[in-house]
Amino acid sequence: MLSPAVGGTVRMLACSGWASVLPSVLPVRSRSVSPLQAPAEAHFHSASSSEAGCPRVLITGGLGQLGTGLASLLRKRFGKDNVILSDIKKPPNHIFYSGPFVYANVLDHQNLREVVVNNRITWLLHYSALLSAVGEANVALARAVNITGLHNVLDVAAEYNLRLFVPSTIGAFGPTSLRNRTPDLSVQRPRTIYGVSKVHAELMGEYYYYRYGLDFRCLRYPGVISADSQPGGGTTDYAVQIFHDAVKSGKFECNLKPSTRLPMMYVDDCLRATLEFMEAPAESFSMRTYNVTAMSFTPEELAQEITKHVPEFHITYCVDPARQAIADSWPMSLDDSTARKDWGWKHGFDLPELVTTMLSLHGCDTRVAQAN
Repeated sequence: MLSPAVGGTVRMLACSGWASVLPSVLPVRSRSVSPLQAPAEAHFHSASSSEAGCPRVLITGGLGQLGTGLASLLRKRFGKDNVILSDIKKPPNHIFYSGPFVYANVLDHQNLREVVVNNRITWLLHYSALLSAVGEANVALARAVNITGLHNVLDVAAEYNLRLFVPSTIGAFGPTSLRNRTPDLSVQRPRTIYGVSKVHAELMGEYYYYRYGLDFRCLRYPGVISADSQPGGGTTDYAVQIFHDAVKSGKFECNLKPSTRLPMMYVDDCLRATLEFMEAPAESFSMRTYNVTAMSFTPEELAQEITKHVPEFHITYCVDPARQAIADSWPMSLDDSTARKDWGWKHGFDLPELVTTMLSLHGCDTRVAQAN
């Protein structure tokens, strides 16, 4: 089904500019069905973006924390009809009417192939996954979605010569990893199914790159903080919930110890890093999986920064042993110097900017906002 690459050669994809948009394929609002079932060994030709202009993008797991924001950014860059959001859940109206949405189940290999062919996909950004704490509560489902689903995505991406992005995480490291300024290449022995599945994804993606020439790209995200979505079951989610509670009630109960330091990033930086990485020429890469980060802080430090704007804010602690054990096995900070050197990554938000922005988006009239 898959042919080995010669010398690791990867066909490059490039977008000619903002105005270059493919004639739109009719948005698919439900699972598509092919009139003929193609044999498993069949090979198909999909138009690459270098052949036809801008990429045709599919985002799996699109109703999660990052999918909708990424779709919005990519639609501004490539045109609304060129970016297709997908999930197995029913989208809310504002998502459904904002651009193309399809049903795509990463556990259904044939369904994935039909979506890719019917919509002439050239880039696939794979966000379907169960996060750390949720994954520990349902290991069997996490194993299916995070590992079996990945295998389907890899096979489809290789078969149709797609550019594939799979996000990884600080959870791909473990307690034996260097915890301060953890480098790109380090000991990786995670102790959660989420972390294990992400190490598996990194290695399988690199294998497909060397074996089949798949243009596989992967970023290890830190904790990502966003005002547009509810926490989704991750260990770093306290840094999202704290802003909801600070504005709503002026108090927050944290499930991690006050001194728990973890690397973090504001969502705008995360999405921009992903787009810049996807557009970067492959010749600039010295590896296929990179660390990216912006800052590191503890719950105590975050609370102190919030009180500069919300003086009545009060934080208490009720430590969740399971989440604390996960956090204690992760890096306290990441070394992303290789990404900065290879393809020019640069973050825009440090802790003060993050707090001011998050409180403002939650409707809190901070002193800084008033001064501005």
